[in-house]
Amino acid sequence: MERTLVMIRHAKSSWANPLQSDFERPLNDRGEQDAPMMGERLKKLNVIPDLIVASTAKRARQTAKKIAKALGYDESKIQWEEKLYHCIPQVFEEVLYELDDKIKTVFIVAHNPGITAFVNELSPEFVTDNMPTCGVIAAKINAEHWTDFNNRNSNVFLFESPKK
Repeated sequence: MERTLVMIRHAKSSWANPLQSDFERPLNDRGEQDAPMMGERLKKLNVIPDLIVASTAKRARQTAKKIAKALGYDESKIQWEEKLYHCIPQVFEEVLYELDDKIKTVFIVAHNPGITAFVNELSPEFVTDNMPTCGVIAAKINAEHWTDFNNRNSNVFLFESPKK
């Protein structure tokens, strides 16, 4: 069975308030524009989620909601995962293993450096030095169950970013 994994780095965030915690940093003006634009781009490419899973950090929450709205995805169905905040690559696998097998396409919205490290493990044919803000990487996975996921059975078919 073919499944689709879509990894999305949060959109550009603001550093305007030096006293603000990293977790609470919001999107800046560019991020506010880029997130819905990337949602529209995914919609045009017919890459539509059955589920969106996102970090609970403010900039990731805002990114997930803006992408969901652009796709016509019900924001109340976004699954929030605190463990995605600055996580190591293995946490992404853990999130995938916990998915219901009815889910065929999942979007995960998270952070660097973990997201770059994880996407570089998806396919030997795909490498990026840095997952750009609001960057999207999608991979097809041949797996009967999400628990069958491993980085050797995926094929990256999409790498998009706002600047492309």
